[in-house]
Amino acid sequence: MQKLKIVAMPTAVADAVRASMKSPLYGFPAHREMAAGRAPCRHCLQLIRPQEEELILFTYDAFHGQGVWPSPGPVYIHAAVCPQFAGNGRVPKEYNGQPLTLEVFGRNRERLGERRLEETDGQGALEEIFAHAAVQYVHVRSTTAGCYLFRVERVAGGSEADYSVARSS
Repeated sequence: MQKLKIVAMPTAVADAVRASMKSPLYGFPAHREMAAGRAPCRHCLQLIRPQEEELILFTYDAFHGQGVWPSPGPVYIHAAVCPQFAGNGRVPKEYNGQPLTLEVFGRNRERLGERRLEETDGQGALEEIFAHAAVQYVHVRSTTAGCYLFRVERVAGGSEADYSVARSS
């Protein structure tokens, strides 16, 4: 079994957005409001409770700092301070059974493929994907909204098998 790491948005980014109400890198205004529907926080990876908690919507580039071209998109975080996700390498339970798209990347952001999940926790698919040595990381996205949720990386080990394309299921 692969040892995987679920990577949430850095605390420094979430704190800076809360303090400035601007998106990092771009300076676009961030928007704060009461959560009305399903809104996953990219920092703690829990859902922001509708009609109970406020959220902040802003532009975020999940590829920033990786030496590749930007790809910004909209994300949510809790308006109130929340702890950064510190899981055990498993997909957070809030995402179980949700339609997810796993975008598979190799070196220099080479897109190796994608796999769509409908009614699963995604763990088996991730372990299968990371069995291929060419895989560097996976971006997990909402299939319905298309937005970035979190990143998955290999902790240690891996197969020497070549990886070509993760097929859509």
